[in-house]
Amino acid sequence: MSLPSRLEANALLESHVHDDYQRHHALMVATAMEGYANALGGDPHLWYVTGLLHDLDFEEFPDLHPAEGIKWFREWGYPEELVHAVEAHAYGYHGFATLPQTKLAAALLACDEISGIFYAYRKLNPVRYGEMKASSIKKKLKEPSFAAKVDRKTIYLGCEHLGVPLDDHVANLIRFFAVLP
Repeated sequence: MSLPSRLEANALLESHVHDDYQRHHALMVATAMEGYANALGGDPHLWYVTGLLHDLDFEEFPDLHPAEGIKWFREWGYPEELVHAVEAHAYGYHGFATLPQTKLAAALLACDEISGIFYAYRKLNPVRYGEMKASSIKKKLKEPSFAAKVDRKTIYLGCEHLGVPLDDHVANLIRFFAVLP
């Protein structure tokens, strides 16, 4: 199985994703995934690329996402572990019912939606990600009207499968996101 280099993965992202928020989201998730790979003994490159490309088809095929991306990843010979993670991150959407079976898939499920909470919080409070307070993020998670499109259930499901309590997950993400601009 092949895996693109970071340069190749970034080029793929740029060719398929044109929205600035979606590109930033991809970078946030990739950064979180790499952090978790380092913490859990995963392959940092595989986890980063999985995070970066997990929504590759979203802009072009929002009603089918991630089916088209999964098809592309298989055609391109990407590792099945990446394919499974991308499929599992869509649990409960568009007919996808695959629960995460690996730490990689659980991390993607745990990190994907919560990055939207961090992003929305930063829009209202112009502070660097690494300077955020865990208590503030957890408070926003409990407010359904805040970043209302963020599916909190998948965050909790991802944490459960990852074996990381929500408090620790938020603290980890603050630390992981500290490197982001």
